[in-house]
Amino acid sequence: MDPAAGTEIAEGNLLRIRTSLGDDLQGHVLAFDKALNMESGDVGVRGNLRFLKATFIKEMTVIKQLEDSFDSRPRFIDIASLKAREDAALKQAMAEAERIGVGVTQEAQDIFDALSKTLPVRWDKATILVMGDVRVNEPYLPENVTGGATAANDRVKKVLELERMRLQARSSSANP
Repeated sequence: MDPAAGTEIAEGNLLRIRTSLGDDLQGHVLAFDKALNMESGDVGVRGNLRFLKATFIKEMTVIKQLEDSFDSRPRFIDIASLKAREDAALKQAMAEAERIGVGVTQEAQDIFDALSKTLPVRWDKATILVMGDVRVNEPYLPENVTGGATAANDRVKKVLELERMRLQARSSSANP
């Protein structure tokens, strides 16, 4: 049998092959080298790669033949969609960058992160601005909370107290 003469061994075709050694194989043709008279393809569910000399093919059945194994149609890129993805990624990166305090201690950043879980916060230099009008100034203790409505001020103080206790507990357990 001279399988190289036909178009059956074309890239992408699904073949069932019986070799001269009695092996039954089924898989997609990944490549065929006419000079070497050798084909390679994936075989089986696990996608094993097999190289097979075409002269070892005893029987061959084409299960599925592709009309055109190489799709040369032009591909169109949706520029608007790409631009929207880029804008969203930049917006997210900017939001993440704004959450990082510049020139503040790790403790200050931890307090900011804890407050941000339940309240809208942002940095105003080294001051944490909560809900737009409550300010938490250095050294970020409950007595350093100023501004805003009394209820908002009390809420920030309570969250700040709890976060400071949590930080202390964490540092004491880390340094026994």
